Amino acid sequence: MSDNSEANIVTADALTLLLHNQHAICAAIEEVTKWLSKNGVGSVAANAIAAMETLDRNAEDITDAIMRLRRL
Repeated sequence: MSDNSEANIVTADALTLLLHNQHAICAAIEEVTKWLSKNGVGSVAANAIAAMETLDRNAEDITDAIMRLRRL
C-alpha cells in the first residue's frame, strides 16, 4: 500500500467520524426544533430547520468525498 493510499484511508476514516458527529448534531437540532415548535417559538424553529438543511447538504458532499477517497 502506498503512502498516498494510507493517507486516503486515514482521511476517509476521519471524515466518516466527522460525518457521524454531524448526523448526531442534526438529530439534536431536530429534537430542539420540535420542542420550539410545540412551545410557540416558530421563528427560532425555522432558523433551526435552516441549519438542519445546511447540515444535510454538507453531509451529502462529505459522503461523496469519503467515497472518492476510498476508491483511490
